[in-house]
Amino acid sequence: MTYEHDQYKAVIRKHLTNCLTETHLELPDKKRGKVRDSYRLGEKMVFVTTDRQSAFDRILASVPFKGQVLNLTSAWWFKQTEHIVPNHLLSIPDPNTMIAESCTVFPIEFVIRGYITGTTHTSLWTQYQRGVRNYCGVDFPEGLVKNQKLTDPVLTPTTKAEDHDQAISPQAIIDEGWMSREDWDLASRYALDLFTFGQQTAEDHGLLLVDTKYEMGKDADGNILLIDEIHTPDSSRYWLQNSYEQRFKEGLEPENIDKEFLRLWFVEHCDPYDDVELPKAPEELVIELSYRYIQLYERITGNSFAFPEPSEDTVELAERLQKNLEFLWKE
Repeated sequence: MTYEHDQYKAVIRKHLTNCLTETHLELPDKKRGKVRDSYRLGEKMVFVTTDRQSAFDRILASVPFKGQVLNLTSAWWFKQTEHIVPNHLLSIPDPNTMIAESCTVFPIEFVIRGYITGTTHTSLWTQYQRGVRNYCGVDFPEGLVKNQKLTDPVLTPTTKAEDHDQAISPQAIIDEGWMSREDWDLASRYALDLFTFGQQTAEDHGLLLVDTKYEMGKDADGNILLIDEIHTPDSSRYWLQNSYEQRFKEGLEPENIDKEFLRLWFVEHCDPYDDVELPKAPEELVIELSYRYIQLYERITGNSFAFPEPSEDTVELAERLQKNLEFLWKE
């Protein structure tokens, strides 16, 4: 069914209480990440992208259709970037699920930044405001302004951790044994090439890919694969291209199409890192976030987002997931 733009938010509102927040598949070795749940399927992995909204190393809300957007956006980008680096995607048996090749994951996130911005502890702008001029081994000049485009994209890696990612320099990655120099050199080159391709593709669709992160690992044959997600509105920051220059000149925040506005709301209303309990995300902001994620998916991929048919409106997502994946444990 095709929806007009003025119908999107009405459909999203209808599904506010039908989000996929937990999974209980009949598969072994379950691991619960911030957004994704993973299971082992022999030599393969099953990744279910939920509707959990993560930021500041915590869960902020549940967002209708978010998991579907992230999963299908990644699937599209994986296909588009196969010429740059191979990836782990094998199939998409459910809108929220991908079956992927198992691999040994590098304990490093490859964070690429094209602009100086952000609100989290590890964001480049936050560090720059604190007086940091060498970050992750990269020297930054005096006089940079928030949301300014950098001369060239920079790689600012972090270590992967359950509770908080830690910034690290490439030299420390090698010296401390996180990765071999050979693996780092190849993976970092892949990351920069992916970002260049992503920025050009985004610009072709009227968007600016501001920053992103990549994860990689090695398959059984020792080949480096791109894994997890790629260029989604969760792992990436996107701004609208046509208004960026004017808003930057006026000192205004860029028009974004990612989760930054939700981050900003929590920063303004609490201490999202240290407060034991966080305020509930406003319903209208959750609807807006879902709407923006869907718009990004459609704008980048050129595909219409597949909302549930009216006859499926009452079907719980967990029930659909179970039905679509039961062949995995009945084989």
